[in-house]
Amino acid sequence: MKKKKICIVINSRANYARIKSVLRAINNNNNLKLQLILASSAILDIYGDVRPLLAKEKIKITKQLYTIIQGGNLETMAKSTGLLLIELSSIFSEIKPDFVFTIADRHETLATAIAASYMNIPLIHTQGGELTGNIDESVRHAITKLANIHFPSTLLAKKNIIQMGEDRKNIFLTGCPSIDLAKEYTKKKYSFFPRNFEKSGIGYNVDLNKKYLVVMFHPVTHEYEKNKNTIKNLLSVIKKIGLQTIWMWPNIDAGTDIVSKEIRKFRELNKSSKIKFCKNFAPEEFLYIIDHCSCFVGNSSSAIREGSFLGIPCVNIGKRQNQRERKINIIDVNNEKFNIEKSIKFQITQKRYKSFKTYGNGDAAKKMINYILKLDKVNLEKLFKKII
Repeated sequence: MKKKKICIVINSRANYARIKSVLRAINNNNNLKLQLILASSAILDIYGDVRPLLAKEKIKITKQLYTIIQGGNLETMAKSTGLLLIELSSIFSEIKPDFVFTIADRHETLATAIAASYMNIPLIHTQGGELTGNIDESVRHAITKLANIHFPSTLLAKKNIIQMGEDRKNIFLTGCPSIDLAKEYTKKKYSFFPRNFEKSGIGYNVDLNKKYLVVMFHPVTHEYEKNKNTIKNLLSVIKKIGLQTIWMWPNIDAGTDIVSKEIRKFRELNKSSKIKFCKNFAPEEFLYIIDHCSCFVGNSSSAIREGSFLGIPCVNIGKRQNQRERKINIIDVNNEKFNIEKSIKFQITQKRYKSFKTYGNGDAAKKMINYILKLDKVNLEKLFKKII
């Protein structure tokens, strides 16, 4: 029996965490062949190079693409998308996958979807149908309309995909693969204590056995000009609260240079602050870090997905996650100092929230592989299914 060639494109550290369980499942299945492409920030050290993590998993990389145009602004983000589209088209022509598997949203994901669609390669899309209210939502919905097979994470997301006119028979509710890792983590928590934690970043030597915060704040593309004020307010609040803090480096979206510059300025002027700045952890080590924190602060979807599954007190700042399904572990605030400080201080007094299974039960990879194995010839002609 000929193996189905499944090509997965990973463009960031977040992509890797969102698909790791699926990579394992494909790699271990005798009827499937994994073709793994790394591109964009996934192979840049400053944003969290995932290659060492893949090496530990003994997962082979098929191709690597350097596609990021420096600048961290709106223009370079658009140009980087175009460059990735060109490079992926050449790679797909060379390796000839049976299916291309793309993850969530973001500009790099859109490049993957366009390349596969125009080359008549069936496209599988995870995490479609979710709402966030910013540019990522527009990109996510555009990818949904390009995709042939849909693996939504939630029931509401599945309903949204149906509303967009996609064929029900091609939509499979699976949950999010990142919850697979979270479920696995809960079974053996302490085995994932971060190795070489003291050397994993720069700044204050955080004691993980005492109270600490985790901060992950990414630039917001549609509020490009506001990023500077927001990050300055957040840094000021964290300094004032004075609790030891692990601060994760922002992603590569437009505005990253603004956010990174303010973080560097703060770091140079506040060398006595109790903040440790880190670039990357293995997904399971990251779960350990957020699971043991007093509060997870910022605008990352990890707070809403894994955070809700683990019951972590979280403070979500701004509109980056606007409308995304969330539970009571999340407090939403604007970028004003008073509101951020008040909400963090409240959350650090709270006990753990209950676990919510909104984004899955921890068996997403298993479901996805079962569906992929059953896929035969996919009809690339898409017809809009009207809802009566």
